[in-house]
Amino acid sequence: MIEYDIVIIGGSLAGRYAALRAKQLCAKVALVEPEVSSEFQHLNALSHIAFLKQKIEHQSEFGLYNLASLEPTSKQSVPSQIGVDWEVSMLRSFGVESQLLSQYSLPLVAAQGVDVIVANGQFEQNHRHLAFSANNRLLVGRTYLLATGSRYVAPDIEGLHKTGFLTLENIWKSFGAKTPPQNWVILGGTPQSIELAQTLVRLNFSVTLIVKGSKIISYIDPEVVQLLEAQLEADGLRILKQTQVTQILQIDGKKWLQVGDKAIETDEIVFAAEQMPNIQSLNLADVGVKWYKNRLLVNEKLQTTNKYIYACGDVIGGYTLTNIANYEADIALRNALFFPINKIDYQSVPWEIVTQPILAHVGIIEAQARKIYNPHEIIVMRQYFKSLPLAQLRDETTGICKLITLKNGEILGASVLGLEAGELINLISIAINHKIKISQIAKTTLVYPTVGEILLNAAHEWSKIRRSKNTAKQEFLQDFFHFRRNWKL
Repeated sequence: MIEYDIVIIGGSLAGRYAALRAKQLCAKVALVEPEVSSEFQHLNALSHIAFLKQKIEHQSEFGLYNLASLEPTSKQSVPSQIGVDWEVSMLRSFGVESQLLSQYSLPLVAAQGVDVIVANGQFEQNHRHLAFSANNRLLVGRTYLLATGSRYVAPDIEGLHKTGFLTLENIWKSFGAKTPPQNWVILGGTPQSIELAQTLVRLNFSVTLIVKGSKIISYIDPEVVQLLEAQLEADGLRILKQTQVTQILQIDGKKWLQVGDKAIETDEIVFAAEQMPNIQSLNLADVGVKWYKNRLLVNEKLQTTNKYIYACGDVIGGYTLTNIANYEADIALRNALFFPINKIDYQSVPWEIVTQPILAHVGIIEAQARKIYNPHEIIVMRQYFKSLPLAQLRDETTGICKLITLKNGEILGASVLGLEAGELINLISIAINHKIKISQIAKTTLVYPTVGEILLNAAHEWSKIRRSKNTAKQEFLQDFFHFRRNWKL
């Protein structure tokens, strides 16, 4: 007998989000949460504190502000006030994040009418029904959604497990100490590893970021990533690219990493690269669900190889990004609860890395566009934040907005690094999703001064480039017909 419209196997914020969304759609929902869920991160709040600290320190050079009161003060009195207390910073970040996460707390989810079961469980298949067994109870649903999240795993490096290491799940235990480690090595190029690296640097820790690739982050235009790397290095972050760790030793209480022909000394190592889906105890093989390495296999409707089981979030691979996981949850829910006709399309789904300045992206990059379309049809615009009045007023002029379009005005993608990049990328995402051409943006009047002006400037640049290309075409045609007329004579 079917008890539920959908049974959600959670362990991540996406699972709780999906449970609340399904209830809003009037479905009968069960949410199974593991007894030990992945720890939710507090990085965004801590990153913001680190940004404010650095900004106030910068302003204090001119005797502008006091950290405690933000009132004018003398330059001599500021340094003693500026030192950010580590315990206070951590308590503040935990408090802010706890408030943000409270909207997804299990009591609140249960209060909305979701049947919440806190237990570990597994799938079972009998001759009549597919079911999920949890807490000595058999949950039978029409469909199921896997939103179990993933965990970071360390690669096979000689000496690693003997010396010890941290991942993004358990790093907060180290941060809870009154005197956290002063020297850090972070391995992996992911949004979270980059955010963590800059945050630690801005809190006056010594940090080295090591990545295997030629860029610290994939899927972003190289010139935009290079600008971010320059900013990170200016903050004091040491970046080693195209580098692998071959051995780790512990000598006199310090950890030593053999990195190519270099030896790096550190207090702590954080792995933030390879992720594995949390599916070990779910008995997926017996119900026909397949996976490959670090992700579940799903189709464009987010169905696994068992058509009654859907999946969303980083359990199907990719970066751990909240908005993308929620987007996938919405698609999976509509297919699982109604008819499986909705297909995933990441073209208009934006994402960001919460660095300072923020890096955000949507759509495809220039190299991809030139492979997919005729290169002569591509128009690329670059606008720099140093020309933006609001950026000058806020003294945050580092950044670039790069837009990829076709000659007909269709927007294919954008990478933005700079002030309020997340808000800008949201606007571009709306334009892509609703097929708003850049020529229509050029006709828009915006409030002054705002960051949106950079899109208007890009639209005006597009108009100039478009006219110049048309002029070149007209000149060519004129020369061609002039030649033909003379040739006939």
